[in-house]
Amino acid sequence: MTEVSNKDGLSIRNQIRDFFKQAVEKGIFDAVLMPMLVPAKDSYAWILSKDKNLFEDFNPLAPIMPVNAAKALKRYTRKGKGKFKIAVLMRPCEIRATIELSKLKQINLADIILLSYDCPGALPMQDYISDPEKGEQVFNKILNEKDWNSKDIKPVCQICDKFSNSASDIHFGFDDGKILFISNNEKGSEILKNLEIERSENLNKWEKNIAVVKKQREKNKTESYRTISSMVDGFSNLKETFANCIGCHNCQSSCPICYCRQCYFDTSVSKPNSDLILIRAENKGGLAFPLDRLMFHTGRMSHMSLSCVSCGLCSDACPVNIPVSKIFSYVASKTQKTFDYIAGENIGDALPMRDYKLDELGELGKLVKSAEPGGETS
Repeated sequence: MTEVSNKDGLSIRNQIRDFFKQAVEKGIFDAVLMPMLVPAKDSYAWILSKDKNLFEDFNPLAPIMPVNAAKALKRYTRKGKGKFKIAVLMRPCEIRATIELSKLKQINLADIILLSYDCPGALPMQDYISDPEKGEQVFNKILNEKDWNSKDIKPVCQICDKFSNSASDIHFGFDDGKILFISNNEKGSEILKNLEIERSENLNKWEKNIAVVKKQREKNKTESYRTISSMVDGFSNLKETFANCIGCHNCQSSCPICYCRQCYFDTSVSKPNSDLILIRAENKGGLAFPLDRLMFHTGRMSHMSLSCVSCGLCSDACPVNIPVSKIFSYVASKTQKTFDYIAGENIGDALPMRDYKLDELGELGKLVKSAEPGGETS
């Protein structure tokens, strides 16, 4: 194993940049897709480049997620396989979103190399935008002090227990002053071999450290879900929770899993005409605008909760501070558990709604079968 000095967050970034430079120089990657600070220095954009000199401006460990990287990769591979080998460095939740989109035929992973890293979380977008310089300082402090349970990161990051190794080809593990190179498949092993980097074999200490953080995150999640359940269980609670929604659909447009070219809720088919609106208003005594806010959110839940990776972009995009990401994370935990499925965990796991199984849904499945002609009741 090649061990790399790691005294602070800056050196981690430099070593990751060097990894990609060497890979491009040796022709292992043709280009790299990575975040870069925008000229205004108040946000980040995903940049695709093969210019090694430009790599110095890349920030492998960006403090925010202005867009889920899976969405950026989707736009690159939308029309199928490309001609070049592209390497993408992503947070684990972005890797999982990528895997889900590949199952939905929205991303083509041919000649795409996925790399992930131990993610400390991301800062809320509004906090960062209000004071970018302070945001950089806060995030660097989190890295330097290894504060994996910082209260400065997004609420949904504080309950994320899938912040480490994912379904990437290569994973960068951070282990007390060293970077571990972990290959997850033959493609990753071949890349490390060509770079003359030995894959890490002894991961005991690193795994123990990850387990400690994971345990705290799981505790945070349990407490958070207890609060969220009271906000969304039942029609009345849902109605009250989304009462302040202004119908901007920002959560939908920022979500990497909402891949439809045009959302049903943005079509003319879903919009009632003026006569129907007046009839509904007369029957109810009045209508709150915009209409059908609850229908929009529950419809979106039913559409994408099986593939939700809890990246938190929906909450970042909400102008009225509805905890959308926590709500969707909670609902996703229920639907994914029902189908014994974890979004983006394994590229070989078929999406439940696209893969019919004779025996599934437990007691509900038995109940449905019992109602069929000749079905047995118990």
